[in-house]
Amino acid sequence: MPHFPLLSRLRGHEFLALFFGFLFVLFEGVLHVVILALPKPVIHWFYVRSRTLFHRFVGVPEPKSRLADRIRRAADFEELCRIFGYFNEEHVVLTKDGYLLGIHRLPGKKGEATPRPGTSTGKPVVYLHHGLLMNSEIWVCLTEAERSLPFVLAEQGFDVWLGNNRGNKYSKKSIHHDPNGTKFWDYSMDDFAWHDIPDAIEYVLQITRAQSLSYVGFSQGTAQAFAALSIHPQLNAKVNVFIALAPAMSPAGLAAPLVDGLMKASPNLLFLVFGRRAILSSAIMWQQILYPPIFSRLIDASLTFLFSWRSRNISPTQKLAAYAHLYSFASTKSVVHWFQIMRTGRFLMYDDDPYVRSVRSGYRPAAFPTRNIATNVVLLYGDSDSLVDIATMRHELPAHRVTARALRGYEHLDVLWGENVHIDVIPEVVRALREHCSTPEILGMEGERDLGIRDFF
Repeated sequence: MPHFPLLSRLRGHEFLALFFGFLFVLFEGVLHVVILALPKPVIHWFYVRSRTLFHRFVGVPEPKSRLADRIRRAADFEELCRIFGYFNEEHVVLTKDGYLLGIHRLPGKKGEATPRPGTSTGKPVVYLHHGLLMNSEIWVCLTEAERSLPFVLAEQGFDVWLGNNRGNKYSKKSIHHDPNGTKFWDYSMDDFAWHDIPDAIEYVLQITRAQSLSYVGFSQGTAQAFAALSIHPQLNAKVNVFIALAPAMSPAGLAAPLVDGLMKASPNLLFLVFGRRAILSSAIMWQQILYPPIFSRLIDASLTFLFSWRSRNISPTQKLAAYAHLYSFASTKSVVHWFQIMRTGRFLMYDDDPYVRSVRSGYRPAAFPTRNIATNVVLLYGDSDSLVDIATMRHELPAHRVTARALRGYEHLDVLWGENVHIDVIPEVVRALREHCSTPEILGMEGERDLGIRDFF
């Protein structure tokens, strides 16, 4: 019987799921082409009709928040910062393999006179990095400044930097490859670890003239740091503390059994469905044509189906504001890498030849040597987060370097956008930063008082 590397491991119901997956992607592609060809008045007509239907069958949503609507409509990171009165700098990092990464900086407090852009402030430096299918906007699209970690850190006297992965909205350029070709998108988490994270950190330290910085990651932004610190021993001396929010290393899988089984059986099937470029690039189209409450309901339904998240800690107003900034471009290969990790249950490098492993026992790609991490690590995770296996994670990290705290009732995105992050999450981050940052004396005593975050605004 002939053997097909990607298909021979599938069962009958998985072939059926794959078939309907192809149909959906085909339908979505045709719809995308049709929408691009339609004039704007026609698209607006459909938008108005969808709003009318929503009001009739679901009900009129809460009164519109003018601030939330401004955040939802904000075009970029700069506009989001301007809404709250913060000045930001834009920088570009050239990685050693030729990708241009856009990174952002908040050099001072709201209304504070800042030095010439691209120079040192003398403040302790903090670097924040986003998760999968995201960009730096996810940190600053909250409806209250006191719940936005970058704004809080700027007010407390930190020099705040925010990174972006290759391929996303702010880093869709390379000196070697055209983003319209497949070579540009031929990257996985290995490339984030070998290049994006260490090269961005090196750039920030050169500009700030600091000896070290503090790293705060969310979701995949934590996995990239785990990987980078494990394979670059010298990088550990440049990161004084690594704070992992909703940390990700080797999640068990998806809550949807059919999708989980299908992807674990043959992770490379994603290439057949989505191609070898950006994954889910049509998400931006749906965001533009759907009435915002409908788009929010669609995102909620997707998160519940895939991860069993209910997002009850995130208000409807916050969802309307933030979900518009949730998606950014990422390679299909980087998502395939995650399903490879889920399939093996190990934090491994990308498997370039999974077929070899399936027929030749004993072969596996190299694991990221995370027990070699020498940086202090602080884990903050929701105890209702289906993607966090804290016991497995702690086993793979050096015990003497790690502290962990569970956030009761929190899921994955709650750690970013929950209604009480200014009470439950941000103070923990600030305490860890003040304890480990390179120059805490510059911050003064203000942040050490037992104050709520709101007292800084």
